[in-house]
Amino acid sequence: MKSSFKILNLFLLILVLSCQSNDKKSLSNLDYVNPNIGGVGFLLHPVYPNVQQPNQMIRMRPVRRDYLDDQISFFSLSVIAHREGELFGVLPGLADEEGNWNVKQMYDHDQEILKPHYYSTYFVEDEITTEFVPGKRSGYFHFTYPEGGTKKLKFHVNYDGSWKKGEGNSLIGIEEFRGMKAFVYGEFNTQINTDFDTETIINKRRKTSREQANAWITFPANQGKIDFRYAISYISIEQAKQNLQNEVPDWNFDGLKQQAKDIWEATLNQIKVEGGTEAQRRVFYTSLYRTYERMVSITENGQYYSNFDSTVHTTDRNFYTDDWVWDSYLTHHPLRMILNPDMEADMLQSYVNMYVESGWLPQFPILYTDKPAMHGFHSTITLLDAYKKGIRNFDLEKAYKGMKKNALEATMIPWANKEKTELDDFYREKGYFPALQPGEEETVEKVHWFEKRQSVAITMAHSYDDWALGQMAKELNKEDDYAFFNEQSLNYRNLYRPEFGLMMPKDSEGNWIDIDPKFDGGPGGRDYYDENNGYTYAWQTQHDIHGLIELMGGRNGFITKLDNLFREDLGRTKFQFYGKFPDSSGMTGQFSMGNEPSFHIPYLYNYAGQPWKTQKRVRHLLDAWFQDSIFGIPGDEDGGAMTSWVVFSSMGFYPVTPGLPVYTIGSPVFEKVVIDLPNGKAFTILANNSSKKNKYIQSAKLNGEELNKTWFTHEDILNGSILAVEMGPYPNMDWGTAPEAAPPSRVQ
Repeated sequence: MKSSFKILNLFLLILVLSCQSNDKKSLSNLDYVNPNIGGVGFLLHPVYPNVQQPNQMIRMRPVRRDYLDDQISFFSLSVIAHREGELFGVLPGLADEEGNWNVKQMYDHDQEILKPHYYSTYFVEDEITTEFVPGKRSGYFHFTYPEGGTKKLKFHVNYDGSWKKGEGNSLIGIEEFRGMKAFVYGEFNTQINTDFDTETIINKRRKTSREQANAWITFPANQGKIDFRYAISYISIEQAKQNLQNEVPDWNFDGLKQQAKDIWEATLNQIKVEGGTEAQRRVFYTSLYRTYERMVSITENGQYYSNFDSTVHTTDRNFYTDDWVWDSYLTHHPLRMILNPDMEADMLQSYVNMYVESGWLPQFPILYTDKPAMHGFHSTITLLDAYKKGIRNFDLEKAYKGMKKNALEATMIPWANKEKTELDDFYREKGYFPALQPGEEETVEKVHWFEKRQSVAITMAHSYDDWALGQMAKELNKEDDYAFFNEQSLNYRNLYRPEFGLMMPKDSEGNWIDIDPKFDGGPGGRDYYDENNGYTYAWQTQHDIHGLIELMGGRNGFITKLDNLFREDLGRTKFQFYGKFPDSSGMTGQFSMGNEPSFHIPYLYNYAGQPWKTQKRVRHLLDAWFQDSIFGIPGDEDGGAMTSWVVFSSMGFYPVTPGLPVYTIGSPVFEKVVIDLPNGKAFTILANNSSKKNKYIQSAKLNGEELNKTWFTHEDILNGSILAVEMGPYPNMDWGTAPEAAPPSRVQ
């Protein structure tokens, strides 16, 4: 009898394991996406749980403070741009006998379904289920109400605007914001009653108030399921109506859901991974999903409205906006150059169009303007990077004119744009951006009261920008421009202070300003740096890493300083440090994983002959800071910039120097990665024995040939190469250590 039970138990165990195995095999890459990863910000902003199609303008989100909030204020019909606020809003509810209304709705986290292509949530008190699926310029809500009660939908605008009832069971809205308009046209699947009013919205934090226009929609008492399909346009109501007819011509919620799912399946399936843990796959594919939040196409039927010149333009290609190239040049654009070079070309042509329309090449192009944020002219780097990688379907001559105009005629002052000032003339003459001595009053009106001069950060950024401009001039046989900007690219050396081994500020007289590089410079170190301290900005020379190695005393001195970066303490309590540097989060020693200027730093060991330390650092940072949880992103994710770092680093390579078509090798997380390329080929990374402990490369081959260098080229990717590495638990301190094994990066 006991024997029979043992056989039965063994059979059941095999059956269970078989079912689990089949379940795993049936999981698609889309199933691994969890938009709630990072749903609680480390110190500043959480990520947004966007439901959208890849790189499309409709981005619906449940509006709440973060994942810990148990109330939803409303569902956005779309957003203006990343972290720029929502467009329109809708909230279902039941009115009581007096007609009172809940301002917010309590939801149950465990009843929420959040996918890139589908959203559902349950309001506990009113017993209402809301579902949503996205189109490109359209969306579709399905509301399920309980029996009884007065069923209502509240539509509102978040800025100036109005609502009116259209023909039949339609609703029309206009919202005006920052000098432009958005139009929405929507239809219901049932008879509606419509009322309109305004309410006063008070912002206690900012001590402001505004009048908000509302439309109140009620339905027949026996109607428990309400469908609302809509489309948005930046051109006109008529175009919004046409967008809806083009994308959602009938009441087929499930059909649009399947269409959105198929698009996401195909998009995420472009990169296939094997090995790793379930958690690592969730982090990886969620990160990949986030890289498709933006840029977004706002082309509508061969037209787009540009607020850069307040004109509707005709076009035969997609026009994209919403980009923060200060950070997206590092990882986001380079990843897209591999996965979708045609889309990247359209985005860069959009940059050129904005230059033609406004007179300036943008740096933070969002829906309504080139936002004067951060510092640097890094669109120059992105344009060069694309060109060097063979992406040339954009107007290069106009792009170059814009790049050069920005360099010579626009101000470098952070959080400012347009015409240059005396500080910019000083920079071109003296080779550094001058800082003020502590307590010295600002004399240049254009300098932002909070952002300050950021003198070291500006010098470092524009040295790199000028290198990129010089390289583009060289490609176009503009020898004088090449000579000038290539020389300017060495300006960073003027701020290297050997006794500190750091980049330090100088005043206009050429005197060093004595500061504590860990902590001085006001909030975020902005007098001298930007959001990070001097320990981060010591390494901002991606265009001349080997030159920096020489400045720091050669390979040994460089490695010592790099080791110290990850080990140096804060010099004060975390409370004091983060109170002053909230953006500099995810700290490991003085290294900040949570802010973009640090992204390339762990890979710098490859340039100085100790690649095993890159392998160690990258794996540690992935494990420590990018976990499968609502706290799984260490800083402001910035709409794809930080998560692109996760995608690259998990695959096992990284573009340290955008503008050079090369990649340096890290430590592959997965045993196999296959990138399906648009040219029909596939680039494959094989990491035999890769695991949490087996993070060190023992040997490498590229297409079957021994590879003893720590880098490969973009051409290797396009050719469909196979990079095979043997992994082990202990470092091979001989692999990739020779000077000739280091990746190229030197001003030339």
